[in-house]
Amino acid sequence: MPKENVPKDNLFYLKKEQIVALFQKYNEESIKAFLAFIFLCFLITVLFFRPPSDFPSDKIVQIEEGASLNQIIGILQKENIIRSSFWFKVFAYATLNQNDLVAGDYFFNQKLGLVSVLFKLANGEYGLTPESVTFYEGLTNLEIAQVLKKRFENFDDETFIAISKDKEGFLFPDTYMFLPNVGPREVLSTLQNNFDNRIEPFLEDIEKSGKTLEEIIIMASIIEREARTQGSRDIISGILWKRIEIDMPLQVDAVFPYFLGKNTYQLTLKDLESDSLYNTYKYKGLPYGPIANPGLSSIKASLYPKMSPYLFYLSDKNGMMHYAEDFEGHKRNRVLYLR
Repeated sequence: MPKENVPKDNLFYLKKEQIVALFQKYNEESIKAFLAFIFLCFLITVLFFRPPSDFPSDKIVQIEEGASLNQIIGILQKENIIRSSFWFKVFAYATLNQNDLVAGDYFFNQKLGLVSVLFKLANGEYGLTPESVTFYEGLTNLEIAQVLKKRFENFDDETFIAISKDKEGFLFPDTYMFLPNVGPREVLSTLQNNFDNRIEPFLEDIEKSGKTLEEIIIMASIIEREARTQGSRDIISGILWKRIEIDMPLQVDAVFPYFLGKNTYQLTLKDLESDSLYNTYKYKGLPYGPIANPGLSSIKASLYPKMSPYLFYLSDKNGMMHYAEDFEGHKRNRVLYLR
């Protein structure tokens, strides 16, 4: 075969330098292809799998019935659930029908990428499981609302405060299980029903006591804030009911945090003269209403007071109770335990 007819790319006839150059060309193209592939993988990861940096924590997102794909995308972008509306739409059209996205309340408690968000909505995976919430004895309705707002970001605490205004004292402190999207009316109903169930065994004894349920609860709410142990609750209950019987003002400091926002050590003589129906220094008898939601032990103490010779008591800075039969003894206790 004549030399001039030999194909130029035939390795058998190529010189050593030509062979090296050819391999370098192939290697450069392979490297470029490999880098392009890596970049594509990175791009897909960012667009489809990596969640936004400001993805919300413990967020409930509501997708209304009949919402269009564009409306759903708008909601997801507004809540920082997805990075790109374009790629979400592309992936949705490529894998699903628009009507495949399920309406409802979706709870996002961890960061999800675009694809995971899409399939969460497609499968109706709401992520809503009941969570344990504890309301301790002696919390006010306002404090209950604050606990719920802290636990569930979307909880409407203002509505709860408004609708529970006349229910102070009658919301039973306990541990409850609520869904993250729980509403104020559901919470109120649940706590009220629990109160009704817990108080039912004592209704007959309350009627025999000659006192109303409201009177028992008002006193129980004071006891809840005044005493720490069952023994001290029983004795203080006897002291306070005795004061009412002898027409003596209750003179309890526990009411002031409720209507004035001050504790015992912050009170001034002017505070003791505050014109409020909750002021037990100014007005005799029980205050206008409960000052907290008492637990069962305080309710029992209110209903079954322990009679004693004491008429005065005080709690030192360590929470220890000290009793006195008369005012002189009470003054001595103040000198001994409050200074």
